[in-house]
Amino acid sequence: MSVSVRDLSNCERAVALYASDMPTSYRQKGRDYSRLCAWIVQGAARLGMGELYRSAAYAYGYRLLWLARLTTPSQRQAHALRFPDGGRFDKAERLASLVTCFADLGMSEAAIKRGDRPAVEGDCRCYGSGWIRDRDDADDPTTEYAMNCPGHNPNASGSAYAAKSVIA
Repeated sequence: MSVSVRDLSNCERAVALYASDMPTSYRQKGRDYSRLCAWIVQGAARLGMGELYRSAAYAYGYRLLWLARLTTPSQRQAHALRFPDGGRFDKAERLASLVTCFADLGMSEAAIKRGDRPAVEGDCRCYGSGWIRDRDDADDPTTEYAMNCPGHNPNASGSAYAAKSVIA
């Protein structure tokens, strides 16, 4: 299997680094990213492209939900099972970003499109509808609002009325 770093999204690069032989204590020095790129290729080959794409989509969905403070216990558990060494995954994300921003490799159009498709592992607050409904005012149960789910509907497309239930 031949893989090019250019054909991987940033999150795919991070997951590949996580799966590689990269030492967790590794620190990037200077502008030579050839060692990181070699580890990215190694990790991608080790996982296989299908698992790499799947794990990266789940990692991206989890990151979007985490940033919005919307993760559920089952999502946190699934993420911890997929990436049991949180410090290593954090390091892999940061180093992948260095490669993406500074290695002058670019990114293929297919990788950019794939990298913009999060997936959610575990129960979600939107129940898969893409919208999270909530009460705006605890004193007035008739007042509700809906917000898009960053994991299932990051671009807020469709109708908010598709949400299935209200979270108390």
